[in-house]
Amino acid sequence: MNDESGNAEKQVLRKQANWEDLYFYQKSNVLYQLTFAFTRRFLTRGDRTVDQMVQAARSGKQNIVEGSADGVTSMEMELKLLNVARSSIKELKEDYEDYLTSRHLERWGQSHVRYDGMLNFCRRHNRLEDYQHFFDKWTDEEMANIALTLCHMVDKMMTTYQQKLEEKFVTEGGIRERMTAARLGYRTNQREEIERLKRELAAANARIAQLETELAKRG
Repeated sequence: MNDESGNAEKQVLRKQANWEDLYFYQKSNVLYQLTFAFTRRFLTRGDRTVDQMVQAARSGKQNIVEGSADGVTSMEMELKLLNVARSSIKELKEDYEDYLTSRHLERWGQSHVRYDGMLNFCRRHNRLEDYQHFFDKWTDEEMANIALTLCHMVDKMMTTYQQKLEEKFVTEGGIRERMTAARLGYRTNQREEIERLKRELAAANARIAQLETELAKRG
């Protein structure tokens, strides 16, 4: 019975993803810390943009965490929270673009001399410790372009991840479907167990009858 209950539970509850191992989470954490440092260095205290950018960066990171946790019981909720995270990252992207535009700084495109180096650096590095020691050294233009590159990468990675979740949802269903499948599986196991016990009982009764016949003949 314990094994059957355990199997049923496994069918209902999904294994929680370790968000700390997800590259887009790691990069979103970098984005949050980078944004915190950026706003403290280059924006005026009291500027509403400071809170907006920090909160958008934090929302992107935190909703990935919450989505992964809620995904154990609800893939639908995980997908919704990941959408919230993506929206927050896009909002943050807009703020960095506005910063560059309003201050007549350059957005590094493919033709920029530092574009390839920046892209390769962001592709290879996901952890905060890979970036943190530059936070006090990069100019605002450098930090903004790094942040924009990370925003783009996080969004692209999350899109791919969500597509895989959606495909899994189509094949496995949500928690209601998994609970129904678990109940049906449990009932099937119960019926099979009852049938097995019936067969064993019938065999035992037949053996008893055989022994009684043999004893009667001896008597």
